[in-house]
Amino acid sequence: MRKLYEYSGKIETFIVEVLLIAMAILVFIAGVSRTIHRPIGWANPLASFLFAWSVFMATDAAFRENKIMSVNILVNKLPERMKSYTKLFNYFVILAFCIFLIVFGIKVSYIMRFRTFEGMYGFSYMWAGLSVPVGGFLILVTTIFKISDEIKTLREGNKSQNKS
Repeated sequence: MRKLYEYSGKIETFIVEVLLIAMAILVFIAGVSRTIHRPIGWANPLASFLFAWSVFMATDAAFRENKIMSVNILVNKLPERMKSYTKLFNYFVILAFCIFLIVFGIKVSYIMRFRTFEGMYGFSYMWAGLSVPVGGFLILVTTIFKISDEIKTLREGNKSQNKS
């Protein structure tokens, strides 16, 4: 299961890189086309759609690699065991938030199913809205792995304390 998770992380990172490059190219082309008085009406809405997906996928990719910003001034002064409990508490808060994102993201996506992007008629906002529950699910899976790892760390700490 861990290998599948790690492999999916590599795929996710690649997709995020492609989305970011595509967004940059689309915005650049849209800007140039406006400058020459030939605007492309669908370029900016499509870039917004790609942005919605890249935000959640990039958040998960950064979270997987522990590259999310955090303020650890107080936590770093705690004993190792308390640091682990603090991490676990934070992970459970993130878990609850991810469940919220999934549930309400599905509801909002369903509500937006008939609304279309300006300049991209027939392309439903639902597809952009689905980035919220899908991203929430990806972050939820990462959080579950982090909780599992932290519990293993706590157990190993207990075993080493019992031996001494």
